[in-house]
Amino acid sequence: MSSRWTRRPGTWITVTLALVLAGVLITTLGRGHARPGPATAGPPPSSATTVPEPVEDAAWMRPLRPGEKPPQFVLFSFDGAGSHEHWSRYLSLAKSVNAHFSGFLSGIYLLTDDQRSRYTGPGHKPGAASIGFGGSAGEVATRVQDLNAAVTAGHQIGTHYNGHFCAGAEPGVGRWTTPGWTDEIGQFSRFVDDARDHLGLRLSAKDITGGRTPCLEGNWAQAFPAMRAAGYTFDSSQPSDGVKWPTKLDGIWEFWMPYVRVPALHKKVIMMDYNLWYQLGRTEKNTGRYTEATLETYRGAYRAAFDGNRAPLVIGNHFNNWADGAFSRATEGFMAEVCAKPETVCATYAEVTKWMSLQDPAVLDRYRSMPPAQAG
Repeated sequence: MSSRWTRRPGTWITVTLALVLAGVLITTLGRGHARPGPATAGPPPSSATTVPEPVEDAAWMRPLRPGEKPPQFVLFSFDGAGSHEHWSRYLSLAKSVNAHFSGFLSGIYLLTDDQRSRYTGPGHKPGAASIGFGGSAGEVATRVQDLNAAVTAGHQIGTHYNGHFCAGAEPGVGRWTTPGWTDEIGQFSRFVDDARDHLGLRLSAKDITGGRTPCLEGNWAQAFPAMRAAGYTFDSSQPSDGVKWPTKLDGIWEFWMPYVRVPALHKKVIMMDYNLWYQLGRTEKNTGRYTEATLETYRGAYRAAFDGNRAPLVIGNHFNNWADGAFSRATEGFMAEVCAKPETVCATYAEVTKWMSLQDPAVLDRYRSMPPAQAG
C-alpha cells in the first residue's frame, strides 16, 4: 500500500491504493475549489431542522402492481461534498432534470483551518487528517449555504466521516475497532450539530442515515455496530461484481458499488471517477477520451440493469476536477441523459430505502435472486 499527498489551489487530495476484487481500487477526496462566501452565517430563527422526508407524492413511491417491474433507480452520489463550484453545477442540473442525488460530507469541512485541533481521529494526533479542513470562515459559510440549498431541494446529505485515513495513513479505517468508529461518528455528529447551532446549517446529526467510508475501506464486523448505534440505516462502500440489489447486512442496507466492464479498457473496474481515471492513464491530456469512455461505461451498466434485474445503479463520484473535469462532464452528461428516460428515477438512498419498505418482500426477493447485471 502507498499514498501520496498533492496540494492544489483550494484542494487537498489523498490517493490510496488497495486491491479489491483483483483490481486496483483508488479513491480520493478533496473539498474542491471552494469560493469565499460571506464571512459569517447567522443561525436560522429556529434550530429545528427542515430536512424533507423522502418524496411521498411521486407516482413511483408506491407498491409495485402485479407483474410490474421496479423503476430503474440511479443513485448519483459524491464523496466529500465540499466544493462550491460543484454544488452549484449539480444543483442547477438536477433541478432541470427532476433528479435527486446524495452528497457524502466530510465532517471536518465544517471546521475552519484554525479549528483543526477540534478533531482527533482514532489513533491519530489532534488536528491530523489526510485531507484538508474547511478553509476560511467565509468558505465554511458558503459550504453551509450549499448544504442548505441541497437539503431544501430534496437532496440527501450523508457522511464521508472525517479524516479520510486510508491504508498507508495508519491506523486507517480498515483497522479501526467499533470504539474507533463510534468515536469518529460521534465527532462527525458533533461537527454537524455545532454547525446547525452556530452557522445556520439546516441539518442535524439525526438527519444523517448513512454514507460511504474513505477509500471504500473498513472492517465491517467492527464498523456496522457503530453505524447501527448512530441510527444509520445504509452504507454504500462495498463492491459487487456487477449491478446488485441492496442487501441488508447486520442490520445495515448495503448499496453496492458496482464492479463493471469498461469497454475502452476491455476489463472491469469499480465504477467510480478516480478508479476510472487511474485505469485510463491518469493524465490531463486527451480528456475527451476519458469523458467518452466513462459515459460508455455508465450507459452499458444502465442498460444491463434496465434490461436485467433492475437493481439500483450507484454512480459514485467526487467533487473534483481530475483530467480537467473529464469525469464531472461525463457525470453531468449522464445525469442529463438518464434522468429523463422512461421508467427511470434518479433518487437518493433515503428515497430508494423508503420505496423498498413499501414493497412485498417476496417480490423484492425475486429480483434480488436474479444474477447481478453485467454489461456485455
